Amino acid sequence: MSDPAPRSDPVSAPSAASSTDDETVRVWLVERTYSDDEQNLIILVYATPDGERYFRKERALTSSTDIRETTAALDVAADDLGTVRDDERERYAVEATRMADEHDPDDAI
Repeated sequence: MSDPAPRSDPVSAPSAASSTDDETVRVWLVERTYSDDEQNLIILVYATPDGERYFRKERALTSSTDIRETTAALDVAADDLGTVRDDERERYAVEATRMADEHDPDDAI
C-alpha cells in the first residue's frame, strides 16, 4: 500500500536539543485535528508560548464511551519537543499565548 499524498505538516522532526532527562517544558494546546488516514484518531498539538517548539500527541478513540479529557497544557520532557516550521511559528505562538492567558493548565478543553 502506498503512502497517501503528503499533507501540510506544521512541524518538523523532533529537536535534538540537549537537556537533562528531568527537564520539563510547559506546552499549550494549539491544534486539534481528526486524522484523514485513520478512523477515530485525534491529533493534538501543543506548543510553547514563543511558538518555537511543539509536542504532538495522537489519541485513538477505542469506543463511543472512550472519554478522556484534553487539558489546556501539558508538562513534557524537553527532549520530546520538536521544532516548529518557520511558517507556523507565529500562529502557534499566538494560540499558545491565548490559551495560557485564558486557561489554567489542567482545564479540560
